[in-house]
Amino acid sequence: MNEMDTEQERLTAINVPEAVGVFDTFEDLQQAFYDLRMVGIHHSDISLLGDEKALKEKLGKAYWRSSELEDDPRAPRAHFVSEEAIGELEGAIIGGFFFVASYIAMAALLTPVSTLAASIAAIAIGGSPAAVIGTLLAGRVGKHHKDYYAQQIEHGGILLWVRVRDKEREELAVKILEGHSGRDVHVHDWSE
Repeated sequence: MNEMDTEQERLTAINVPEAVGVFDTFEDLQQAFYDLRMVGIHHSDISLLGDEKALKEKLGKAYWRSSELEDDPRAPRAHFVSEEAIGELEGAIIGGFFFVASYIAMAALLTPVSTLAASIAAIAIGGSPAAVIGTLLAGRVGKHHKDYYAQQIEHGGILLWVRVRDKEREELAVKILEGHSGRDVHVHDWSE
């Protein structure tokens, strides 16, 4: 293990090399991620730069450039989340709200004094607002995800780090990052 001193804190970095690259589009980043996974690199060995809140908490920086953080062991990290996963989450949020409302309506249907008209009204009253609330919350999740990547692109590009445990994986990672338009692709001899 290496220990790196800074003015504010003491950091511990492990002696496992890490490839880093900067991407100008989410699509290129996503394709690089998929290819890294296809060659056997575990998702826990792949990380991105944390969001604005994490940057401010960890570094106290309101403004930053990707190039400043490529080799900074203090840079906060986050896991990659694909568009498909965000879509599934949005669907689960919408479906979950609609399910709760439908469950309440179905419970009303099972009461002995229930009439068909009352049951239809319960479904309409419960289901529509739940679907609207679910859709609004899902939209917020999708917007946050898009804003996260847009902000990084505005600050010089989306950073991607890949922990590489041997020379073969190091070469594969560099080739994949460069093959998907990664800029300033290089390897440092430590990782977070």
